[in-house]
Amino acid sequence: MSDDIEQIPEVHTASGGGAGKWILLLLAVMYVAGSLYFLFQLRGRLDELGKAQTASDKDIAELRERMQSAEADSEALAKQLGLTKKELAQRSADLLRQQRAAEERLTAEQKEQIGQVNGDLASVKSDVGGVKSDVASTKSELSSTIAKLQSTIGDLGVQSGLIARTREDLEVLKHKGDRNYYEFTLVKGAHPQAVSTVSLQLKKTDPKRGKFTLNVTADDKTIEKKDRNVSEPIQFYTGRDHLLYELVVWTVTKKDASGYLSTPKSAPVPVTPSQ
Repeated sequence: MSDDIEQIPEVHTASGGGAGKWILLLLAVMYVAGSLYFLFQLRGRLDELGKAQTASDKDIAELRERMQSAEADSEALAKQLGLTKKELAQRSADLLRQQRAAEERLTAEQKEQIGQVNGDLASVKSDVGGVKSDVASTKSELSSTIAKLQSTIGDLGVQSGLIARTREDLEVLKHKGDRNYYEFTLVKGAHPQAVSTVSLQLKKTDPKRGKFTLNVTADDKTIEKKDRNVSEPIQFYTGRDHLLYELVVWTVTKKDASGYLSTPKSAPVPVTPSQ
């Protein structure tokens, strides 16, 4: 019994030594495999570098050939032109300098033209602004003048439109465009005068009192407007549509009277109106 017990440690020792050898052997195999893989990768990279070097050498060779060809062409061109290489290089530099100068001059001219166009455009904008200002001012003056004009009741008791007391007022009304307007000057004692589609005849004037008398002939009928006042709307109806005509006399002298006749826009227009 005692002999068997003493031999047990020897058996364990021998088994432990075998395991260590297997571990060492495994590590050696792994090392060799890793080294082989590294060498394989390194060889692959060396092959790639070799190919790249070959391609680079080829490119360098082609570049040298091109440079030699260009130099040969340059020499041939110089011979054709009767120039040395140095003179040809100088001529090329001069041409390049002239080209750059031409480009700079063209750029400067374009900038100058653009500046002129911008200046003209600014001038046009200024002119347009001035025209707009003038139009606005004219509209303002027109509105102010229209506001000063007054409407009143005519001699027939009908509400009249705006009354023009001067030729300037009449021009405003014409631009307003609500009715047709015909100016006239009647001479006292003269024959009836055609104005629009009616006839007017001045019978009597009283400058001191600002009064006058006239006959209105419309639709083959004559109506006497007696002792009327300056700037008083004188009204009468005419035509199949019974349209309201209106006349105003703004100046009266011993010999004549001046004013205007106002008709609706729908009224007949004379062939040769007296204005």
